[in-house]
Amino acid sequence: MRADRLLSLMLLLQRAKSRQLTAEDLARRLEVSARTIYRDLDALSSAGVPVYAQRGPSGGIALAEGWQTTLTGLTQPEVQALAAVAAPGALADIGLSAALESGLIKLSAALPAVHRSLAEHARQRLHVDASGWFQGREVVPHLDVLREGVWQDRKVWLAYRDFDGEASERVVEPYGLVIKADRWYLVAGTERGPSIFRGARVAGARLLEAAFARPEGFDLAACWKALSGRFAERRASYVVSLRVTGDGEEALRRVRPGGEHERWGRGTCGRDGKSVVTVDFERESIAISQIVALGRGVEVVEPAALRARLREIAEDLRAVYGARGAAAPRRAGRKR
Repeated sequence: MRADRLLSLMLLLQRAKSRQLTAEDLARRLEVSARTIYRDLDALSSAGVPVYAQRGPSGGIALAEGWQTTLTGLTQPEVQALAAVAAPGALADIGLSAALESGLIKLSAALPAVHRSLAEHARQRLHVDASGWFQGREVVPHLDVLREGVWQDRKVWLAYRDFDGEASERVVEPYGLVIKADRWYLVAGTERGPSIFRGARVAGARLLEAAFARPEGFDLAACWKALSGRFAERRASYVVSLRVTGDGEEALRRVRPGGEHERWGRGTCGRDGKSVVTVDFERESIAISQIVALGRGVEVVEPAALRARLREIAEDLRAVYGARGAAAPRRAGRKR
């Protein structure tokens, strides 16, 4: 373990180049104490690695300028993980799939022979396909403009249409792009602070000449986690009570996100074997589209307005398909 930590320490300092890192920062990244970092630095120095520490408020730890190790120190699981990296469509969207492929080729060529065989072994045993079965990728016509704004730290004018179809225009500071379940999102600074914009709802985008300064210490992953968590708490709510059979509940589980199943309230099963669950469909339109497809195993208890709307839909469907469906001829059986 210590040899692996020493190599990680050396590579962290190498990546920092001439910038000095504090012992506390290194300790936090390697999940050890600052005292352990100082002992590891002594070990590196004894092994001939030109590492030095400068005391004082502006001091820190760094490698001698220009020095670089050729070691990778990759472990067997790390080689297997790298070999399993697929070139997802997301990278093609922003023009980086070819770069990933060429980078992996170079990495493979740089590996020792034993690691190359491990990489090929893993590649033939694990493939990552991030696409969904029945959901196509969203078209994001202005993704190239958003990407350039993110890459160059330049402001972007957006014409945006929200979930309800309301249109707006604004100038934002594009901090980063996030892809979640084949959906592109822009994390950007606005007058109200960082916000999330769904890529497919960007109706227009123009790269502006004005640059912006990214917030000091900004971390895209941490910002996305905080914003998406806040969105989950503030999202629209449309709570529906449903009486379900066993088959109906299984059908409902297939159309609702897996993470919410444990939150469904469950009433006592009646003599008919049905139970009551409470589901938040976010909006009435979502509830209608999903419940209609579930058949007779799911019945709306409340709200009454949703029951009335589903009754209207059923009557309309019966008017179109009822009589014709009833008169449908049966197929003749094969004579024996």
